[in-house]
Amino acid sequence: MSDPQIGETLVESGELKKRVAALGEEISRDYEGRDLVLVGVLKGAVLFIADLMRHLTVPCEVDFMAVSSYGSSTDSSGVVRILKDLEASIDGRDVLIVEDIIDSGLTLQYLLRNLKARNPRSLEVCALLTKPERRRVDLPTKYVGFEIANRFAIGYGLDHEQRYRNLDYVAALKMPGDSG
Repeated sequence: MSDPQIGETLVESGELKKRVAALGEEISRDYEGRDLVLVGVLKGAVLFIADLMRHLTVPCEVDFMAVSSYGSSTDSSGVVRILKDLEASIDGRDVLIVEDIIDSGLTLQYLLRNLKARNPRSLEVCALLTKPERRRVDLPTKYVGFEIANRFAIGYGLDHEQRYRNLDYVAALKMPGDSG
């Protein structure tokens, strides 16, 4: 895709495929003999959760949540509103939140508190991307695909104004004033 707003590649397509497969193997080992509920955070995690599920060898269900955090388009305030909630109970279940990216961590912190109150047997997080230098809260993230620099990431489910989700790699969004 030729687009002047697509900047440098942060994670190549081949790297994504390899790492998602490895995460699937690791999660399958950790949850062997148990049923797993994957909770995808819409919309960004759709591609990641679909690819991850293909690499799981344990029984799993999938459900989705959609949340909105108030703040500017590039910075979360931590005030979260649930737009779509889970359809099934997670009481007594093994739950894995599948997130596209952890930035400040404020939205994920809210989700963890909210889901923990529903009494799951276990609750862990799998994030494709994390930006450690932007983190404002300490979060337990058991599975991480890649740590990236503090750039606005697009592609592989991540968007800017609902565009670029369909890229099969992760790139940096070119911001006004970026050279190149």
